[in-house]
Amino acid sequence: MSGFIHRAKARVGVITVGHEPYWGQFSGLKEELQGNGKKFENMLRNLDVEVVSAGFVDNVDQSFAAAARLKAADVDFLFCNLSTYVTSSSAVTAILNLSVPTVLVALQPLKKLDYRHTTTYMQLANDNICSLPEISGVLVRAGKPAAGMIVGTLDNDERAARELAAWCQVANARRAFKYARIGYLGHTYEGMYDMNSDPTAFTAAFGSHIQMLEMCDLAKLVNGVTSTEMADKLDEIHSVFTMADPFIDPITRPIRQEDLDWSAKVAVGLDKLVAEYGLTGLAYYRGLDNNEYERIGSNMVLGNSLLTAKGIPLAGEADLKTCAAMLIMDRLGGGGSFAELHPCDFEDDIVLVGHDGPHNIRISDGKPVIRGLDVFHGKSGSGIGVEFSIKTGPVTLLGISQTEDGRFKMIAAQGESVQGEIPQTGNTNTRCSFGCRVAEFVENWCAAGPTHHFALGVGHLNAKIRNVANVLGIEFEVVQGGI
Repeated sequence: MSGFIHRAKARVGVITVGHEPYWGQFSGLKEELQGNGKKFENMLRNLDVEVVSAGFVDNVDQSFAAAARLKAADVDFLFCNLSTYVTSSSAVTAILNLSVPTVLVALQPLKKLDYRHTTTYMQLANDNICSLPEISGVLVRAGKPAAGMIVGTLDNDERAARELAAWCQVANARRAFKYARIGYLGHTYEGMYDMNSDPTAFTAAFGSHIQMLEMCDLAKLVNGVTSTEMADKLDEIHSVFTMADPFIDPITRPIRQEDLDWSAKVAVGLDKLVAEYGLTGLAYYRGLDNNEYERIGSNMVLGNSLLTAKGIPLAGEADLKTCAAMLIMDRLGGGGSFAELHPCDFEDDIVLVGHDGPHNIRISDGKPVIRGLDVFHGKSGSGIGVEFSIKTGPVTLLGISQTEDGRFKMIAAQGESVQGEIPQTGNTNTRCSFGCRVAEFVENWCAAGPTHHFALGVGHLNAKIRNVANVLGIEFEVVQGGI
């Protein structure tokens, strides 16, 4: 897949905080702690973020200066690394003045002290957690609690390393909405009340601009596609997908070359639409008119699946909220495919989860299949559908809905993708188990008040999603199964 789209990494600030009165008392301590701070910065630089260091801070004046430096760098997130005991003023001054989500980090060099030979110097070099309650308590009192904390050792601590990587993913999820343009093309599927959204409310909650688009914007770009561009896209399609013969379902048909050519042309047009408007994602619906727009809209599945796999989520039926859910899931490393609940298997206690598009083919269990379709059920037009299950193993459902007062709400559930047959109807379908009776899970999920679409991704991601919800200030509910 071509990679013309720039995905902005989160810009994370880091300060290492020390305590100035110690330096005249313990020769070499400052230099040792500064070295530990550099080691922590290098841990961050090995992760999928852009690191901006404000250096070593050991008094209030330096804390003010660090905040100004990081604010000028437009950081999205702050890691406050506590090198020893520090007064809360040296850390909190920077945190409150910068006013971005902050993770407090206390990683001591030694797993334990050699108690019979420990000096005060050695204790201070490992006193990382000492001021953690002081700083956390002040932030709570200020009404700006820390987004999280990481406690452990500086070396060979798998838990701390996982936590640090997870917080960087959370930072990337938050960054995805900053300066973002989410395209809104057409209108929601007629009669689906649950999907109607107020773009201004979306901007207020997520901080992104909603770019209003029309089918004519896409049609102009599709009609301008060159034969060379179309040939390149056909090569990409052949490299990604397996072509399937018709199945017993009478709406399936052989893939015609003219359908494939047209889907490739539409896919190039979608790439150009994303590039021209700088789109981070797109919610679209083609409508029901029997004209050129219908022909374009009904052949977007290949192009939008390729884009979704590249980190530009496309949500069908103009579901803006699920576009946001797909974006979050992608940045958390879960992929995020457009999905809804399909029929249950009450014998195996699984529910089929899928949709007729768009899909995240990056998390497909094997090479995805494309089929010719005479009918897109419930919609007009014909063309090509994408069919696959997502990878077996842990999965997470993330839906975004709204409450009675209009506030956005994230709803998530963890389950398992299990092996087994799926309908061969040109749609995605994944056999999902939630560790309980499937009827019980469906009842619990629906009782939470979700939009009927959601993002389906790989991995158990509830903890990360909770942190994203917290830093965005959005309500979060977990639907319990048995997993």
